[in-house]
Amino acid sequence: MQIRAERVGVDGPHGPLLLPTSLSAREGEVTLVTGEPGAGHTTLALALAGRIRPSHGTVTLNGEQDASKLRKHVVLVDSPGVNEPEDGLKLSDAIAEELMHAGQRANRKAVREWLRTHDAEQYVSERVDNVPPQVRTRLLVEAASSKPDVRALLLDQPDRHVSDAQNWWPQAVSQAERGLAVVVLCAPATAQTLPAEAVLIGAVEE
Repeated sequence: MQIRAERVGVDGPHGPLLLPTSLSAREGEVTLVTGEPGAGHTTLALALAGRIRPSHGTVTLNGEQDASKLRKHVVLVDSPGVNEPEDGLKLSDAIAEELMHAGQRANRKAVREWLRTHDAEQYVSERVDNVPPQVRTRLLVEAASSKPDVRALLLDQPDRHVSDAQNWWPQAVSQAERGLAVVVLCAPATAQTLPAEAVLIGAVEE
């Protein structure tokens, strides 16, 4: 499976929300994407997931331009202002919502069991903002990867929670090793610490 963005740009009412950007993401690989604050990380993620229509360029899945298939197979993870859990929300409620979207049992007992299975039962009553960042990201990645038909994960700025990328990079690599396509969007300072070449937001492939 391959997701390909070709010169994808998004215009806003007062200027560009995303400058034309090109990238490819393949199953079994982690694609690293970086840009300065305000470059359009979330806008690009939404376009890759088929959630918004680009003003310019195209996003394809296996060569086919079909937003409904992107929405079916590409899942956003903890995206700011889109599907990130509210800070005041209990972790158990956040996970219940994720499990419900995945078509799994989401009652109190099921959530506690899920957290126990993922070595996080001790946080069942904690607010999301009180859960260690690396645990938060790990759990949200695991929940997202359990959704039916998921073939790609988009981790939208996980470095906003913790500066050390080793708190969450292994989760991205692990999901790629399971066969998913994984796209990580982060800040340049974070990208420089990671063992992968980064695509720059606003850059296009020649």
